[in-house]
Amino acid sequence: MDIREILAQNLRRLRRARRFSQEELAHRAKIDRTYVSSLERRIYSATIDIVDKLARVLGVEAADLLKRPSTDSTERKRARPSSNS
Repeated sequence: MDIREILAQNLRRLRRARRFSQEELAHRAKIDRTYVSSLERRIYSATIDIVDKLARVLGVEAADLLKRPSTDSTERKRARPSSNS
């Protein structure tokens, strides 16, 4: 998993947890909504200043946006319930 994918996953997860739309997050961070969308889709790389702005709005440390998800949470997302249930 590359750093863009890590940022994209963490950004989307935290944004949704705070019930922010991309537009609301962008407005609060004073950046364009399409930029937030592009970060979540791994089209653009974020500067350290943008990571810091987004982190502040989301109420986390900038480093939290760049932390690799734990193996447990990744495996849970991949696990599918059995259709035999």
